[in-house]
Amino acid sequence: MAKIVLVDDHTLLRNGLAGLIESLGHKILFEANHGKEFIQKLEHSRELPDMVLLDINMPEMDGYETANWIKKNKPAVAMLALSMYDNETAILRMLRNGASGYILKDAHPNELKMAIEAILNKGFYHSELISGKIIHALSRKEDDPGNLLKAHELTDKEHHFLQFACSELTYREIAEKMGVSPRTVDGYRDILFTKLNIKTRVGLAVYAIKSGIVQL
Repeated sequence: MAKIVLVDDHTLLRNGLAGLIESLGHKILFEANHGKEFIQKLEHSRELPDMVLLDINMPEMDGYETANWIKKNKPAVAMLALSMYDNETAILRMLRNGASGYILKDAHPNELKMAIEAILNKGFYHSELISGKIIHALSRKEDDPGNLLKAHELTDKEHHFLQFACSELTYREIAEKMGVSPRTVDGYRDILFTKLNIKTRVGLAVYAIKSGIVQL
């Protein structure tokens, strides 16, 4: 059972979502109308949520700013963006701000269930929506020389790990494939997060594709 917080200014939608999440066996820690209210309630909460379901378009403090605050101040808290926006700009911006997944508000309840379970178990939810938008954005974006230079500074093990990080394997399964301990794989991940200034596994995948480490 995960402790989940809902941040969305649409009360009826939020209430329905709360009921659905509780029917999946999870606990709603609290709800908020926008980012500022979320931060206020979090400061008075005795428990830290495992995950925040976060809308983008909200008054006072929107989803982008809220996600960035969570990434900087509560990095252990996972984020799932839940929005009506299906454009690549919104998706990539939320991923850069620390979201571990992104689904649309009109998605089937089964997708919400899959997204929550994937983020809890693997640390990310890599849907067809995200894959398509990221690939399309990368195909139009010029290479960043700084990032490409950094790719040459990575070790062979880090390159190898990045290739597996773009798969559906869990970190434990990656460790088995590489013949190392899960702790060692966690070390590769954390070092790459620091080297590349990246916060999520999806971010690592984007970097690996952009730098040519993984070919699509």
